[in-house]
Amino acid sequence: MKNLLIIGHTFPEPTTTAAGSRMMQLISLFQEQGFKIVFSSTASVSEKSTTLSKLAIETKFIKLNNSSFDEFISELNPSIVLFDRFITEEQFGWRVAEQCPNALRILDTEDLHFLRKARQEAVKKNLPIEKANLFSETAKREIASILRCDLSLIISEFEIELLQNTFKVDASILHYLPFLVEEISEETIQNLPSFEERNHFVTIGNLLHQPNVDSVLFLKKHIWSEIRKQLPKAQLHIYGAYAPQQILELHSKKEGFLIKGWAESVSRVMSNARVCLAPLRFGAGLKGKLLDAMIYGTPSITTSIGAEGMSGKLHPPGFVCDKVSTMVEASVKLFSGKEIWLPSQKNSFKIIDKRFRRELFSEEFSARINSLQQNISIHRNQNFIGQILQHQTLQSTKYLSKWIEMKNGG
Repeated sequence: MKNLLIIGHTFPEPTTTAAGSRMMQLISLFQEQGFKIVFSSTASVSEKSTTLSKLAIETKFIKLNNSSFDEFISELNPSIVLFDRFITEEQFGWRVAEQCPNALRILDTEDLHFLRKARQEAVKKNLPIEKANLFSETAKREIASILRCDLSLIISEFEIELLQNTFKVDASILHYLPFLVEEISEETIQNLPSFEERNHFVTIGNLLHQPNVDSVLFLKKHIWSEIRKQLPKAQLHIYGAYAPQQILELHSKKEGFLIKGWAESVSRVMSNARVCLAPLRFGAGLKGKLLDAMIYGTPSITTSIGAEGMSGKLHPPGFVCDKVSTMVEASVKLFSGKEIWLPSQKNSFKIIDKRFRRELFSEEFSARINSLQQNISIHRNQNFIGQILQHQTLQSTKYLSKWIEMKNGG
């Protein structure tokens, strides 16, 4: 039996975060290949965490700066270790390399954290996104982590191009793997609520995530009142777990600006809405809310940041606007005009079929993993910079971690 150890940043919550959905998709791909999976994390299980035991996945709580991890991984002896975001690779990568040097080390970036943070800083400083400082400390850490790993899974074509062209990361250690969607049948499409059966605007997203918080605040301050002037009966339904107080306080029945909390059923919420509003001013990766909108046939209004990596060269499933005035105008048009709404919905299903259908990527991913496992020594020698970084990290991080462990009495 082949063993896969996943070191999770958190235990997956697919009903609250796109990252949780992404992790469950990866788990499915590896189970298809016959891997026995152990999921470990330093985080606690929450009430919204998936019950992994139902999928025959063992779970293990692990400690930071503690040699108990060495004993655990040495006994497990996994053939592959998957790091969930670069932070977990920083924390445990050197231990994996030391205890299981032959294990294939894969990093799932989720999105490029340094890109998201740089854009957030640019927005805070009222700078154009193009002026974001990408060459940050976070970029050095994240790209070092990518170089140390045998393969990094990148969710967006834009991010692949950025890593290769701007940071000269070799294509041999990168693998494009977007969100994966099962094929949507014609019958499923026909059974979705019609234009007439749908009502209101919707936005959705984990409200611990800063791009989503900023988006809701931006909607309240700049966009929604202008839409309501033209559509006085329309409502905006805002869904998301873990809403902070500043978001909860925005709830206004009078203004049709309704904070709804966690959506127990994304399919029901999204398929009953007429338009998805997502004015994201910063962020990275792919946007789960926009993918969900496409799956349930809900046209969307978003920004260039929101649309990044989604449609490719195909027509978008709605409108992409970066000015408040054009976003308001497009929202009203899309909400009111069936002749615009229906083609936008059709674009959604075309994008999913051409760009996110699971079978387009599963076989290639499996082949890539098998090839790397069979040629790991050659592959690592071709990425000698990665070996150097691994060596240096092993020396520095190892002794800092051991010092912390001694200090803690571990």
